[in-house]
Amino acid sequence: MSFTIYPAIDMRGGKCVRLLQGDYNKETIYGDSPFDMAQTFAAAGAEWIHMVDLDGAKDGKRVNDRFVIEAAAKLPNVNIQIGGGIRTEQDILHYLENGVDRVIIGSIAVSNPEFAVDMIKKYGERIAVGIDAKNGYVATHGWLDTSELKAVELGKRFADAGAQTFIFTDIATDGTLSGPNIGAICQMAEVTGKNVIASGGVSSIADLQALTAEKGISGAIVGKALYEQRFTLKEALAAAAGAQI
Repeated sequence: MSFTIYPAIDMRGGKCVRLLQGDYNKETIYGDSPFDMAQTFAAAGAEWIHMVDLDGAKDGKRVNDRFVIEAAAKLPNVNIQIGGGIRTEQDILHYLENGVDRVIIGSIAVSNPEFAVDMIKKYGERIAVGIDAKNGYVATHGWLDTSELKAVELGKRFADAGAQTFIFTDIATDGTLSGPNIGAICQMAEVTGKNVIASGGVSSIADLQALTAEKGISGAIVGKALYEQRFTLKEALAAAAGAQI
């Protein structure tokens, strides 16, 4: 299986932003148009684009969905995955029926695991489970709340239920350009035995190469490093091209 690079577009107030460690008060705006950013990533060769509705994650409902659907409609050669504000089956269908390839469920997987299992069984590989961890415990609702559930326990539960793809974010590293928490990511891959996409902390091509060397890590979400021009998307794609899992 090839290693996939997922350039990230985090949306807040209709703009492309990045937060530092999920803090809504520590926001940097990188663009006024999520679609223009998606188009740029597509032109650079992206096969997948990772989009996050930050307003939706915080408010518990879809807010920036029109930008996601626009990208799915106008960029047919790129796969889109979306997370944030997805709480109901209607939310899931809203995206899947409008061309989005994969929907990420996060907070609802903690608050209503039975629903999450039902959605995994019903929609299969088009559902990914997003697990965001703070000090090893699951954080929810735009990372504003921390649960008493260990991240690896949640991963094991949904892997047993049939989930094939997990997106694991270590909040301590997100937006910091400090390097990914490879140990925690590998632990999630080992416990689930499924595809784990690393999120948070990637700052260099060396970070990507380190991730590609680990068994079970199927891809990496890259955000701030691209926006801060630490490397280009083309360089990232080239670094991942020869990696085998």
